[in-house]
Amino acid sequence: MLNEIKHVQATADLLHSEQEVEAALDAMAAQINILLADRNPLILCVMNGGIIVAGKLISRLTMPLNIDAINASRYQNQTSGGTIEWVLKPSASLKGRTVLIIDDILDEGITLAAIHDYCLAEGASSVYSAVLADKMLGHNKPIHADFVGLEVENRYLFGYGMDYKGYLRNAAGIYACQEPAQE
Repeated sequence: MLNEIKHVQATADLLHSEQEVEAALDAMAAQINILLADRNPLILCVMNGGIIVAGKLISRLTMPLNIDAINASRYQNQTSGGTIEWVLKPSASLKGRTVLIIDDILDEGITLAAIHDYCLAEGASSVYSAVLADKMLGHNKPIHADFVGLEVENRYLFGYGMDYKGYLRNAAGIYACQEPAQE
């Protein structure tokens, strides 16, 4: 497995440098600080992918806030999604709260839509979402993020929380895997 990971890392294309990503996080934070300034938001970090984005974004937010986590996974360290598995639900009450969901990427939107619906069902007064990367798929998604750092091409990505089979989340930049050779 480690040889595969090293190969993927060595052959990947850098799509957005660390500097570009950090600038996108600055811009997202500025928008969130304006919109949620007086809302006392509960931040829900989507585990595991959202951990880096949330950590970097939360430190840029200036309003009083609470932090919790949620984990609804479709991937289970694979490269394609299946059914949603609820691994972790927030311990904080969502009733009457403004919730900001932070995740690494908006891909098909199925997981983010499920988390959004969960928050509303738990009594959140309003639900917003922030994603570092919004993948351009060329078709409608069941949900749109309120705050988007970067639009990215439809390739398999890793870095800044996005993973390849559970690895490479810690890459400083957003990378795209090389397309497999056609046979």
